[in-house]
Amino acid sequence: MPLIFWLVPFSAALALLFAYGFFRQMMRQDEGTDMMKKIAEHVRQGASAYLRQQYKVVIVVFLIITVIFSILAYGLGVQNPWVPFAFISGGFFSGLAGFFGMKAATYASARVANACRSSLNQGLRLAFRSGAVMGLVVVGLVLVDISVWFLILNHFIPETADGWKLMTITAVMLTFGMGASTQALFARVGGGIYTKAADVGADLVGKVEAGIPEDDPRNPATIADNVGDNVGDVAGMGADLFESFAASILATALLGAAAFMGAGAEMQFNAVIAPMLIAAVGTLLSIAGVFMVRTKEGATQKQLLHALGFGVNVSAVLIVIFAFLILYYLGLPNYFGIWGSIVIGLLAGIGIGQSTEYFTASAYKPTQRIAESSKTGAATVIISGVGTGLISAAVPLGIIVVAITLAYSFATGFSFHTDYLNFGLYGIGVAAVGMLSTLGITLATDAYGPIADNAGGNAEMCGLGAEVRKRTDALDALGNTTAATGKGFAIGSAALTALALLASYFEEVRMMFVKFLDMPGELINGVPAIDAAFIDFIHHYEIHLMNPKVIVGIFLGVMSVFLFSGMTMNAVGRAAQKMVEEVRCQFRTIEGILTGEGQPDYARCVAIATKGAQKEMLLPSLVALLIPVIVGLVFGVAGITGLLVGTISSGFALAIFMANAGGAWDNAKKYVEEGHYGGKGSENHKATVIGDTVGDPFKDTSGPSLNILIKLMVMASVVTVGVAVSYSLL
Repeated sequence: MPLIFWLVPFSAALALLFAYGFFRQMMRQDEGTDMMKKIAEHVRQGASAYLRQQYKVVIVVFLIITVIFSILAYGLGVQNPWVPFAFISGGFFSGLAGFFGMKAATYASARVANACRSSLNQGLRLAFRSGAVMGLVVVGLVLVDISVWFLILNHFIPETADGWKLMTITAVMLTFGMGASTQALFARVGGGIYTKAADVGADLVGKVEAGIPEDDPRNPATIADNVGDNVGDVAGMGADLFESFAASILATALLGAAAFMGAGAEMQFNAVIAPMLIAAVGTLLSIAGVFMVRTKEGATQKQLLHALGFGVNVSAVLIVIFAFLILYYLGLPNYFGIWGSIVIGLLAGIGIGQSTEYFTASAYKPTQRIAESSKTGAATVIISGVGTGLISAAVPLGIIVVAITLAYSFATGFSFHTDYLNFGLYGIGVAAVGMLSTLGITLATDAYGPIADNAGGNAEMCGLGAEVRKRTDALDALGNTTAATGKGFAIGSAALTALALLASYFEEVRMMFVKFLDMPGELINGVPAIDAAFIDFIHHYEIHLMNPKVIVGIFLGVMSVFLFSGMTMNAVGRAAQKMVEEVRCQFRTIEGILTGEGQPDYARCVAIATKGAQKEMLLPSLVALLIPVIVGLVFGVAGITGLLVGTISSGFALAIFMANAGGAWDNAKKYVEEGHYGGKGSENHKATVIGDTVGDPFKDTSGPSLNILIKLMVMASVVTVGVAVSYSLL
């Protein structure tokens, strides 16, 4: 194994080491008063109880899917025998990343609140470095998993003279993304249902009906609300971006193995490890970027955003330089063009983040206009938020269109001839890797959000005073923006990653003919399968818009996106109704709650949210897993291609709309709470609370779950490609 490859496991080990160091550093900080410790312990226990229940369900699902994969591999011979093991490892590491990130977040919140008793800067740095635990654990575990699998498969899979060894290795490794996607979907959907059921119950009954502040200890749902921030926005987001990071690297590695198959063993190997090395260097630069985040006392929201953005942007600039050096060292043909694709991916990620910030941050006009619309009631707040969300989707879509065009063009030397198709697809893949290369610090800014939110809740429940609450509110408002930006970034990366995976699907089809069905001589568009190119399979399966199977697949893809969104929205509604009823019941039956003399039953609300999330997450998740298999069985490869095109295009647009509309509604409420348009307790405030309540499942359940749906449906299609090739009815 070349010496440069060992940079990948080295970066993984260093990321995990710094994550542990940041965790230990956080644990040494004072957690505050006895009351602060008690509240934090309630949140930790609730989060741990939820994850235990979720993992029990996920384990059963994983066992069933592993049995099915084993039958396909060992019984029917239409899958590589390594796939069941790769599937399990992907799910395990994805779950582990979410668990460690949530553990850090639940221990950090009270400590951040206590740090805010001293200064805003101390609170920001502690919250951000605690969020960095999540970011560095995710990238560290992804690189560990990739390194270990690459070394194992390289040892056990026999050498071939025609480049098929690396094709086989990367194809098998790609399937562990299926395990990560499955775990991520359960984490996102279940966590999203949990957090929004609790949040809606706390807001509607507590803030609107009872007129008490957010995070007030008199509200029975407030502990469940704080627990939900961790299981949804920390464990869920961590599992989500774990899968994106892994899938972008592995899909690009497979496309590299295909594009450089005839260029010699060394060149093909270098094309395969290039995305791994870029991700490894990005991880090292993310660690450096974490140390650059600091601010001054009394900073404005724009100054706080600049403080977080500084570390991210410096890391992004440095990865541009180091990516060029890596590609130059590897000696890839047109390395300058491939480097251009990486730069395009990075710029696209930054552009989507900036667009999201503009449409969701309270410092800018779109969110301020939503707050202003509260003068005429909740209906106009909702209308204004929907309009803002719809308009906001145009910019990221335009950015992705430009990114795909330029990434493809740079990688092919601006040639659009089909002979260069594989190189262009490789360019799109490395653009996705470029976008996610500094994920360690990008994810830290996202995980920071729920930590700051919980810190504010702890400060409110423990009565720490107006000055402390002002500091935690500033961090919380910043967290709303970074969370919205993180969701936009995650959705944007999902679009590029899904396109790379879609291209990988046809390489898996070719592998099926050559390796598993033992038909290398089968004519594909008049060419033996072993020599057939990507475009030959396109012609063989008639992938064009006049093929009714493709059209049907596109419509089924769009249907899947809307069906899934509706199911997750209704799931939140049903779970929230139970929470609202419980909070109202406690206000009626427990004496002295509103006067502060009675003690709410927090555990009851936590139990309702946990049970509701576990029950409601199963059906949407199973729909996402089953639809690609059914379409493949009925309509074959052409139908699957249409399905994935419909899912990626409509899913990306709808996810951006929902995430941005929800984020804008949330920050419009915060803007009013800062004293604009009547401030807290006013009729305008109540109108924005209702808007925020509508937006909660948009931005924290359905929207972010859609980007996992996109990737999971592609992954499910890739892993079950043998079914579509061998057993399709049409």
